[in-house]
Amino acid sequence: MTHSATTESRRAQPEGGGGRRRSQRPRRRWGRIVLLSFLAVLLAAGGTGYWLYSDLNGNIDGVDLDKALGDDRPEKLPTSGQNLLILGSDSRAGANAELGTGKVSGARSDTALVVHIPEGRRQAVAVSIPRDTLVTRPECAKEDGSALPEAERVMFNSVYSTAGPACVVKTVEKMSGVRMDHYMEIDFAGFKGLVDAIGGVTVTIDEPIKDTSSGLDLSAGTHKLDGTDSLAFVRTRHGVGDGSDLGRIGLQQQFIIALLSEVKRQDLFGSPTKTYKIADTLTSALTTDAELASLTSLADFARSMNGVDPASMDTIMLPVAYDKIDPNRVVAAHPQVDQLWEAIRSDTEIPESAKKSPATGG
Repeated sequence: MTHSATTESRRAQPEGGGGRRRSQRPRRRWGRIVLLSFLAVLLAAGGTGYWLYSDLNGNIDGVDLDKALGDDRPEKLPTSGQNLLILGSDSRAGANAELGTGKVSGARSDTALVVHIPEGRRQAVAVSIPRDTLVTRPECAKEDGSALPEAERVMFNSVYSTAGPACVVKTVEKMSGVRMDHYMEIDFAGFKGLVDAIGGVTVTIDEPIKDTSSGLDLSAGTHKLDGTDSLAFVRTRHGVGDGSDLGRIGLQQQFIIALLSEVKRQDLFGSPTKTYKIADTLTSALTTDAELASLTSLADFARSMNGVDPASMDTIMLPVAYDKIDPNRVVAAHPQVDQLWEAIRSDTEIPESAKKSPATGG
């Protein structure tokens, strides 16, 4: 659910496209998250609720992964664990064009997270895939139905613009051997709108960040960020580490935990108006797999994660090393990535050795 700057950096040249604090609050049930809360309001609202439900339900775009990918996919987990691919797209079209994020045609999967929810739904794991990772893109069907041949050493974030979301899912499945059960995508405007709708997100940073490219200027300490500053926070890279995409991943992961914790903390039942605003913002910005493309399905999925506490989520960057041919790019680091994907496939604890990346971004 995050995005990047569009100017060149020493280690991450765009093709257009941390730390966390454990909450001391008691765990609250995921029934209070946006969509599940809104369903309860709808049920109480009678006929008007049905109209609102239909209106919001129609906001969600769906991608039929089974139809697009066929049977050439990893097997489903033998356990009840779930894997979710979350993309932040950097389209500048429509409302996104007004956000000061640069003028670049098309859209890329600017941020990618593989979220693994183990059997028992207690502690989720989020794996960030650096957008500048060189991967082998498998043969895919483009969105217009034409065939796209396999290609080696392509930037991960270019797969989205070249062949669409289904090909991104297929690429992740091929590189990991892990089947993605679900898919979610949100764009710049949707991300900003969601943060504003919940009243902002609070983050704490140890060092000041000043990035003229993203417009972010924060002193060390605690800050409550609105939607505009939040977008700059997750997109900044010149103000952290070595200025690469890798340096900002820690900030992105920190923000995701803070955002989820804030959504979970709020008593949305107490404000139907606010609940509707959040639900309208979120559903308008969401693209999901066809199985999740309804309020009911999203609510059922949320209900299945009642026991997951965002503050306990394990955030990992895919282990990568700087490419020997092009130091502005990274490649998967072995054997760390093999250990990581194997742990997710088998729904077992991820070893500490699989969390260490040779390339850190400073």
